[in-house]
Amino acid sequence: MKVTAEREKLLAPLQAVMGVVERRQTMPVLANVLLNVRQGKLFFTATDLEVELVSASEVTVLEPGDITVPGRKFLDILRSLPEKLTVSLSMEAEKVVIKAGRSRFSLSTLPALEFPIIDDIHAQQSVQLARKELLRLLQKTHFSMAQQDVRFYLNGMLLEIDGQLLRAVATDGHRLAVSEASLNMKANTSQQVIVPRKGVLELQRILTEEGDAELAIGTNHVRAQIGDVRFTSKLIDGRFPEYSRVIPAAATHAIKADRDVLRQALQRTSILSNEKYRGIRMTVKKNVLTVQAHNPEQEEAEEEIEVGYAGNDLEVGFNVNYLLDALAAIDGQEVELGLTDSNSSCLIRSPGNTGSRYVVMPMRL
Repeated sequence: MKVTAEREKLLAPLQAVMGVVERRQTMPVLANVLLNVRQGKLFFTATDLEVELVSASEVTVLEPGDITVPGRKFLDILRSLPEKLTVSLSMEAEKVVIKAGRSRFSLSTLPALEFPIIDDIHAQQSVQLARKELLRLLQKTHFSMAQQDVRFYLNGMLLEIDGQLLRAVATDGHRLAVSEASLNMKANTSQQVIVPRKGVLELQRILTEEGDAELAIGTNHVRAQIGDVRFTSKLIDGRFPEYSRVIPAAATHAIKADRDVLRQALQRTSILSNEKYRGIRMTVKKNVLTVQAHNPEQEEAEEEIEVGYAGNDLEVGFNVNYLLDALAAIDGQEVELGLTDSNSSCLIRSPGNTGSRYVVMPMRL
């Protein structure tokens, strides 16, 4: 293997895949990045056995070949070099030698055959949508995923293909987020898959620039082609809850409020909420919403804001963090909170926009 390229042509694709390279690995080869030189390109592959990232860069190929090198060290070397410098990589006695200007580095290697790669995912169908739409879907729902829940299927995100819609759903059992985006084409069949948390966060990180993303869905993997970066993730094998049952069909009471005013009131009140349970009490009367919090130190906070409300008096408790996360994801200046009674879930959305909806379960205070 022998190639030359400008520093930036190596640094950008390496940075694109480094998110899945962890410092502490059970297998030494997983701390390495696989370098494949073929067809006038250098391919970088990194994996943690759950998520695989592959990126490519056009380089001057003097000799093809495959090898793995320590990812973090390679990245630190490229970062430390001056901009626009020409860098050469070559194999010399089972080491990769990096030369740039008057600098010379020699990195240890492991054979490419030891590196685990995912070849074919046996895709059942492929769909296309704008990258910014896919990113929007993930950003508006990812915060509701569970973390290390024993119900493993909650530690990820449901992606549902339904006609010409791609729907993202996340829940941790206490709250639920649903968002939809239009596909560029109608899908062959409806399909549901659960992408693990790590995969969702990595996909979010690499979704930049304009253009389309192509999603290919197999029986055990999902794959996305985003420009020169190819993302592949294992799927969680499990049955996701029937989320549609959780979304209130028609809330009896609708509270309309200025999103920023409500958010700021909740943020101020939350300062004196119980640090462990984060509970706040919301009392709504005609056109007035009162938010209260107290903690074991007998400290109290109370905020009163004007809202649009004409129903009966109502009092309900919520985890304030869940409300704040949902409000941060809502587009538009106005927000609508749908309530039925003190023991029912709250449906949060932007009035007239059914593309993104948030459900928060009540708390007993």
